Amino acid sequence: MVFSRENPSIFEIVKRLREKMGISQEKLACLADVSNNTIINIEAGKQGNPTIETLKKIAKALNTPVEDLIN
Repeated sequence: MVFSRENPSIFEIVKRLREKMGISQEKLACLADVSNNTIINIEAGKQGNPTIETLKKIAKALNTPVEDLIN
């Protein structure tokens, strides 16, 4: 995974991967089996430390290793 700056935050990574897949926040929430508010808050940077379980679900929905999200 290549981003324009060093160490992008979780919210930047999730948003970029979701947009690359061309899906909405609501669709990602459904695919990851988490609430839409969870995705909204992560992408807005309001949930800076989501649980590893949540990150695993999101990573699976984004077809990426969880390590890519926690860089």
